[in-house]
Amino acid sequence: MKPLDSSASSPSSLATGSVSPKQLKRWLHDGREIALLDVREHGQYGESHLFYGVNAPYSRLEIDAPRLVPNPAVRVVVYDQGGDDDVGLRSARRLAALGYTDIHVLAGGVTAWREAGMVCFAGVNVPSKTFGELAEEIYHTPRISALDLADKLAGNENMVVLDGRPLAEFKKMNIPQSVCCPNGELPLRIGDLVPDPTTTIVVNCAGRTRSIIGAQTLINLGVPNPVMALENGTQGWYLADLQLEHGTDRRYPDVLSPAQVQTQRDRAAQLAQRFEVPTVSGGQVSAWLADRTRTTFLCDVRTAAEFCAGSLPGARHMPGGQLIQATDQYVAVRGARLVLIDDDGARAPTVASWLRQMGWDACVLEGGVGAEVSVTPARLPHGTAAALPLLTPQMLAEARAAGATLIDVRPSMEYRALHIASAIWSIRPLLSGIDVGDAPVVMIGDDTDVVRLAAQELAERGIDASISISGPEEWRAAGLALQSGDGFLPDARCIDFLFFVHDRHSGNKAAALQYLAWETDLVHQIDEQERAVFRFPT
Repeated sequence: MKPLDSSASSPSSLATGSVSPKQLKRWLHDGREIALLDVREHGQYGESHLFYGVNAPYSRLEIDAPRLVPNPAVRVVVYDQGGDDDVGLRSARRLAALGYTDIHVLAGGVTAWREAGMVCFAGVNVPSKTFGELAEEIYHTPRISALDLADKLAGNENMVVLDGRPLAEFKKMNIPQSVCCPNGELPLRIGDLVPDPTTTIVVNCAGRTRSIIGAQTLINLGVPNPVMALENGTQGWYLADLQLEHGTDRRYPDVLSPAQVQTQRDRAAQLAQRFEVPTVSGGQVSAWLADRTRTTFLCDVRTAAEFCAGSLPGARHMPGGQLIQATDQYVAVRGARLVLIDDDGARAPTVASWLRQMGWDACVLEGGVGAEVSVTPARLPHGTAAALPLLTPQMLAEARAAGATLIDVRPSMEYRALHIASAIWSIRPLLSGIDVGDAPVVMIGDDTDVVRLAAQELAERGIDASISISGPEEWRAAGLALQSGDGFLPDARCIDFLFFVHDRHSGNKAAALQYLAWETDLVHQIDEQERAVFRFPT
């Protein structure tokens, strides 16, 4: 039997800097750009991480890093759990190979940060969710309980419920009679959705943040309607023993009234003036994009369909509502410029008004998608490993029959749901703990880049592997025996899955209550420096 030799890939010889917890704390507030990357897997990250830590799991680091940190000259700090965990050092080596030049590793990782007396946070999108709680506190955003809303809907009162989440989330569960309109679309579409100024508008999400921000967006825009946030969203509805709908696809209409668009554009212009949102020219943005001393993100805040139909070179799709709700999923560089673009003059200024309150250097591109912007060539490659032998499902079946070791690197919950009998589950940071034997190795997955990166990890340890990009339907067709069930993979091994967040939607009321308590408590965990980053109006 031949175990994987973790020392073979040890990056101990990597020329990289080490930073102490106290030094990192100073860096996070010194005004210079910094990208703080938590390179543990998503489940580990969600259990406990630094306030400004952005999850860039080692299993897909080279895929995500160029998107999150597009400037190779930016100051980057990576961290892991600490102790015997060497994922931070391994990640630093990978980033150096991509071309990053200013890389540091947090000495002692999360463990040392906590031992230095500093707070770690559970959950995801923590800065955005903390901001949402503070926004409700400062703006005194009106709210309505689930039971009161249910009574009013049953009484056919003049009101509409707008769900501020993307359609995919809306379809999972929604308030009866509600209509899907993601928060980023509210500034453009509210006039067509709710033409009667006497109609009461209730905005909801699954929990709290998007309910609060969506409702306050309409209030800040000066919409004449009474506006409220649904307290605790669909979770509050469920906890009140009210029935949710599932599989619904009601959403905003695609057709817009020109008169309403102009009204919303005027409201957004007033909002931008109130929050001092700058408008910049295409020439200025072109100069920024060529500047290697600062990082500039070109953010298209429109819908996915609009983005796919055409956008500016170098722009990335960051739907407005989600960009506020989960900024850390799109941008990892604190201190970067965010240039927002739309094609209507309503969405980008409104989203920018919130981002500026969150402490971001956000502005709006004059002319939106119609502007002339020149983009310098990409500074970083899309980090994937070299091509490896690719097996068809039938070849995979033959390899298994011949005794090959199969390693399934799909997400752990997909493995639990269904996997090839005898296939071992693992992901890139765990491969050093697997005994692959002397048989040929086949890596299985549904994401080509992730599978290749995992196979590269083996290759660097002297173990050649073939890969198979396939899934259950193809495995069945090839006659492979399949298995399913939690018993094949205990929770403790599922480091890529955050049970804390997902259990609240599985009929677990205790988990829903825990999640809501976590969300409301965030404002009590941040320190004065973290609170001072937010720039609410006085």
